[in-house]
Amino acid sequence: MRITLFRSSLGCVVRVFGPAPASSSKAVTQAVAAHLYCSRKTMHYLTEQRGHLNSTDYRLYFKTPEGRYISPFHDIPLIAESEKENDAPAKKAKTDTEVIYNMVVEVPRWSNAKMEIATKEPLNPIKQDVKKGKLRYVANVFPHKGYIWNYGALPQTWEDPNHKDEETSCCGDNDPIDVCDIGTQVCSSGQVIQVKVLGILAMIDEGEMDWKVVAINVKDPDAKNLNSIEDVRRSRPGHLEATVDWFRKYKVPDGKPENSFGFSGQFQDKDFAIKVINLTHKHWRALVQKKANTEGIICKNITCCESPHVCSTDEADVVVQSVRTSHSVITWHFV
Repeated sequence: MRITLFRSSLGCVVRVFGPAPASSSKAVTQAVAAHLYCSRKTMHYLTEQRGHLNSTDYRLYFKTPEGRYISPFHDIPLIAESEKENDAPAKKAKTDTEVIYNMVVEVPRWSNAKMEIATKEPLNPIKQDVKKGKLRYVANVFPHKGYIWNYGALPQTWEDPNHKDEETSCCGDNDPIDVCDIGTQVCSSGQVIQVKVLGILAMIDEGEMDWKVVAINVKDPDAKNLNSIEDVRRSRPGHLEATVDWFRKYKVPDGKPENSFGFSGQFQDKDFAIKVINLTHKHWRALVQKKANTEGIICKNITCCESPHVCSTDEADVVVQSVRTSHSVITWHFV
């Protein structure tokens, strides 16, 4: 897949993911046509970049097709839904009997910058993590290069730091639940893809419970053949072992000890994973409804009608416009 860049009449740079058109004028026409078509047939989100990549002022904000700023943490639904047709209620997207989840991609495969949803900033943009005043990059742990999957999070989930896991006696890490997309496509930071869950790994990170969901993009050619963690083990020998190895060692180059795991480092199956996801969704609901200690999390959102943290579109605009920057890029992600 090629990425076409063109400058719109608004003066911002827009990236359209798809085949490269023959001319720049044709690019604009096709991009607008694609936008109008996809807004009717699929869910998609825009991202607006503020600041420069590889800098502490970089932020990636999320917008609806109508241009409303939203929180990728709170406003993107956990379960993927098809768009309304003829004013009929939206239905949950399924593959056969499979429930499909939205995944917010934070870190593209093979990259090293530790990008993450900023849970403690209004509207929760994606930013690069900072430790001791320096931008954070994960080291290459031989034989791996950067992250070995598209890495991100399930929206509307939260690992409650006040909830103790029965198996490990560890509490949550105060973040959305993490996801490893093992599909073949290399995604971009800020993409929202639909995935089906295959299993889960119980990682313990510095004493905190840090679940790692294993999933695959439903558009991946292998998606129809991978329906369980055992399918991954059979069709991709060494992939699960490499995943455990990566999570065990990736902080060692920074002078930290190896991470440990619950269940002796064995992946749990899809049913177990879905139970964990449902629990973290329940904890998130309590979070945005002020029924749980927020632990510094910013819950400002646009769409959660039961939440006292709901804000207006104008308030969301003020949040983004207050971020000083000399550079912004708007990206269309069609999913």
